Parts: sequence; structure tokens; C-alpha cells
Amino acid sequence: MASISALNIYPVKSCAAIDLRQATLGRAGLESGGVGDREWMVVEAGSGQFLTQREDARMALITPATVAGSLILHAPGMPALAVALDEFSLRSATLAVRVWNHACRAFDEGDGAATWLSDYLGRKLRLARFDPAHRRLSNREWTQNAEAHNRFSDGYPILMVSQASLADLNDRLLLAGREALPMNRFRPNIVLGDTGPFDEDRLLSLSGADFSLKPVKPCPRCPIPSIDQANGTRGADPLDILAQYRNDPRLGVVFGQNTIIARGFGAVLAVGQSLDEEWSF
Repeated sequence: MASISALNIYPVKSCAAIDLRQATLGRAGLESGGVGDREWMVVEAGSGQFLTQREDARMALITPATVAGSLILHAPGMPALAVALDEFSLRSATLAVRVWNHACRAFDEGDGAATWLSDYLGRKLRLARFDPAHRRLSNREWTQNAEAHNRFSDGYPILMVSQASLADLNDRLLLAGREALPMNRFRPNIVLGDTGPFDEDRLLSLSGADFSLKPVKPCPRCPIPSIDQANGTRGADPLDILAQYRNDPRLGVVFGQNTIIARGFGAVLAVGQSLDEEWSF
């Protein structure tokens, strides 16, 4: 029986995680303390194009926390930035933004947040918050026509990886004379324990008493796993090792499973929780 060994949300896309003991299954992914996964996104001023660690690895060092009704962002050499959690409902979503090929309107978190990000990353930026009235759905070809809502994630509400899969990769890295990598290089929402390597690829569902999660698409990997999330520097990219045994002809190098919520919005997940498995073979 699989278990949950870690839970993470990433309030600001491509910034650091908040490590959780419990999380709620919201309509568009994990939530905690009034904050949703990838609810905010850093965008270029003017174009609204999203920015990630692919373009600036220092985004890994923007660390979020929630305190007394605010999202607090910290970064090296910067004062803390407080973003009120409840003010967006009093505004209109007027900021035009783009994440991959999806364009929509979002809430602009104002000049203070824009100046803070621009000063830290050295380019003209804005902080956008997802409009919950907007519908951004995962690709129905992969969800088997199920509606799976997203905020600013790459395309699916939850990313799931098993500890055993990372251990398998790390064994191969060590054999190649490379260093083992921590799980945070792969930025999952749910980390599974008590499984075999890549069991997440063979699951139809993982369930608790009041919820069901469905893996729907292997996660194609970009160069972000080469970035040390503790110091924001680039190192050796593990994709060359993964490519030796994790190359999907449709998607390229894959690691982890994009996952949707089949049942149980509002259910609470907890670290250490056991999950019932339904297999695809």
C-alpha cells in the first residue's frame, strides 16, 4: 500500500515550495491556509509572458510563507514582501498574462510587488494572481475527457513522484560518478512512499476514503532539475542519465506523473497517510 511521504505547494510558479503536513484538495490542486498551488505567477511587464527558473535560476530563492492573512515572500538581500490574500476579490482581473500557449486575464498585485520582483531579478516584472472565475483546463486527450482545472501550473493540477523513483535515478547518477539529487529538484506536489521505482506510471488511481487521484500523463522534464534549489545555481543536468531509460517517444524524457483529482474536492491529505492502489495491469 502506497503512502504519502511529503506534500508541497508552490504558491508562486517557479519559486520555492511550502512543505506541508496536511493539504486540501482544491478544485485546481493542493491548497493550504487560503493559498493554492501556483496561484501566483511572475510575468514580464508589458508582454505578460511568464517567467521561470529556466530564464532565471534565482527564482528558486524566492521563499513563500503565509502569515496572518498574507503571502510573505523572502529573497536574499530583499525586505520581506507581504501580499494580502483577500484583496483580489475587490479588484478586476485586468492584467493580460500568458503561460505556455494559454492567455488569460489575472489580478495584478500592484506596483509594490512589481518593484520588489524587478529589483531582485533585474528586469521589469509584475506579480499576477490567478482569477478563480477563469477556467483553465488540462488537455482532455490525456484526462480522458475529464475536466481538470489548473491555475498557473504547466498543465495539470498535481505532480506526483515516488521516493523509489528518485532512489533509482540516484543509484544511476552515483554509478556515473555524479552526485545524488534531492527530491526538490523535481518540484512534486505529492511524494509517494512504500512503492517500487516508477510505480506511479502503472497506477490507474490512488484513493483514500473520501478522494481519488488519477495519474494521467508522464511529466516531460525540462532543465530545471539541474538547478540547485538551495542556492539558485546551475549544475550537471540529470536528463542525460534519465534519457537512457526514461525516454517516451511521444513526450521526451519523463519523470513523475501529472495527476488529476477524480473525486473528493475538499478532502484533506496528510503526510504518512496510506493510499489504496488501483493498477493498470
